[in-house]
Amino acid sequence: MKVVTYSHARNALKSVLDGVVQDADVAIISRRDAEGDAVVMSLDSYNSIMETLHLTSNPSNASALARAIAQDKAGQAQDRQLLAAD
Repeated sequence: MKVVTYSHARNALKSVLDGVVQDADVAIISRRDAEGDAVVMSLDSYNSIMETLHLTSNPSNASALARAIAQDKAGQAQDRQLLAAD
């Protein structure tokens, strides 16, 4: 995670954006006033977070995912062939 000032982000926006995309990281833009700081991230990172939030927002789905992760960590996962689309 990189923290940059508002002035630096404004003057080097391309560099800040390139950094978050290339490094799959976030940049925090800090501001002196009381309006609060902001976070800049790549669209891929944002979409990943939103997908995870969606998948874990349903308690039964979150439980199924937790069981699957536990089975994988215990070496109980099995490779399977995907079915062909009709």
